Amino acid sequence: MKKLLLDYKNSFSFVGLSVAGLFFAASVTPSLLPRTFVVQGILSGFSLAIGYGVGLAGLFSYQFLGLREPEGRVQVIAKRITVVLVAVVFIGFIWRMTAWQNSIRELMQMEPLESAYPYRTAIIAIAVGAILVAFARAFGWSCRFVADRLDRFVPRRIASAVAVVFVSVVIMTLSNDLIVKNLLNAADHFFANLDEISDEVPAKPTEEFLTGSDESLVSWNSIGRQGKFFLAGGPTKTDIETLWQSDADHPIRVYVGLRSRPTPKDRAKLALEELKRVGGFERSVLIVATPTGTGWLDPSAVDTIEYLHGGDTAIVSTQYSYLPSWITILIDPERSIRSAQALFDEVYSHWKTLPKTSRPKLYLQGLSLGSLGSEICSDIYTVFEDPIDGAVWSGPPFPSRRWRQAINNRVEGTPVWLPKFRDGRLLRFTAQENALEPDRPWGPMRNVYIQHASDPMVWFSPDLAWSRPRWLGDSRGPDVSSQLRWYPIITFLQIGFDIPMATTVPIGFGHNYSPSSYIDAWVAVTDPPFADPKQRRQLKDHFRSLDTPKP
Repeated sequence: MKKLLLDYKNSFSFVGLSVAGLFFAASVTPSLLPRTFVVQGILSGFSLAIGYGVGLAGLFSYQFLGLREPEGRVQVIAKRITVVLVAVVFIGFIWRMTAWQNSIRELMQMEPLESAYPYRTAIIAIAVGAILVAFARAFGWSCRFVADRLDRFVPRRIASAVAVVFVSVVIMTLSNDLIVKNLLNAADHFFANLDEISDEVPAKPTEEFLTGSDESLVSWNSIGRQGKFFLAGGPTKTDIETLWQSDADHPIRVYVGLRSRPTPKDRAKLALEELKRVGGFERSVLIVATPTGTGWLDPSAVDTIEYLHGGDTAIVSTQYSYLPSWITILIDPERSIRSAQALFDEVYSHWKTLPKTSRPKLYLQGLSLGSLGSEICSDIYTVFEDPIDGAVWSGPPFPSRRWRQAINNRVEGTPVWLPKFRDGRLLRFTAQENALEPDRPWGPMRNVYIQHASDPMVWFSPDLAWSRPRWLGDSRGPDVSSQLRWYPIITFLQIGFDIPMATTVPIGFGHNYSPSSYIDAWVAVTDPPFADPKQRRQLKDHFRSLDTPKP
């Protein structure tokens, strides 16, 4: 037994372990969001395994080139120096863990940690790293096994190449069929059941003008959990009148669930007919809203516009998924685009037939994956034929093409996390503080992106693995730790691990967008009647007093 343990210990590469230690150290540095020791441990475990692989790859490359390796006493001294340097870096970074985590928490107005639990993190990391290395070794053993069998028929190099390809294909196939599909099916089943849960959801509406009532074209039972909360939530006519001490209308909300109709086009057609039935086109403001992956519409976004316009609004939306946005974006991000485009086409086709003097102003709205789908709706032909009035998008996810084009073509000298686009007449950006420059003139169409510098859903990108991001330049966002540094591969892992945790931070940070930001954006885009400085402060104070629910 002792010999087996010794052999196993000696099977590890000194160079690989040294690089793995440096990767672990880099992984505990701050990223965009604070992390628990469990998440940090898993992240560091991946970093350990990848670092070990990078070290081995570097060593093999060195040997392949036939470069001279140090021998004898020189090698011993070199190893001792390396051990000391890696140990100093390792211990120093572990010691700084708590301070680094608190550097993020302080910016996000969170309670500081007494400890980031470095020892617990290390134990989890070693366990995760060991498992990943074991899988990698099993892959290598399988490749050698296949290559040895092929060696009888073809040259060794060809046998090795074929073996790698063959084993990779087998593993990918088995992983996809046995692991990935089962995990996705389990997630799909879980979130589908969650979407249908009737406990604690609002009761079926009784007023005939409400979607889901007996008179509605949309069956209440076909609407998912988040859709029911949207339809039953928000300010009532009385709420708005009480706040403004003025007459108001009852806001119109239309929502079609994923189970209401089988296809996005069918759901869009149903939404249009329901919108007509409840008088949505008779309001002053009509918003085509695209929900997040779970079908959730952020109350911070929809409630605020209803207050600002005294309830003279109609919001229409259709569900396309019940999975969280970060899962949907990995599986099929086109779902939101197909759904948003189908709904917009139906609503827009009817809207443009109405007299321009009496039809509502038409706007788009979307958060996260909803922003991805919504931003593509109004294409260049729409703009030229009969333009809509504008849009408010928040937390645009990293695959968003139009958002990326805008920040890539920003005015020189403006930061990527708060850019200026051309002369600002068509598109503006804002964050926690209002940066919309209300005194500057707008064009006929007004569009606003709300984005946080600390939102990993926005700033994740595959090229983080090899390229320093522009948002990590000299001028970084106010909610990004000054101690955040870019490390190849590591920063990619850190921001990737941040994505599922993006809504766990306080409102106004990460992927949680505040009512205050939406109020500023809606005022800039829609020019509402209740928008003088006193009323804006009053509305912001009203929402600060509420506990805005998150999905």
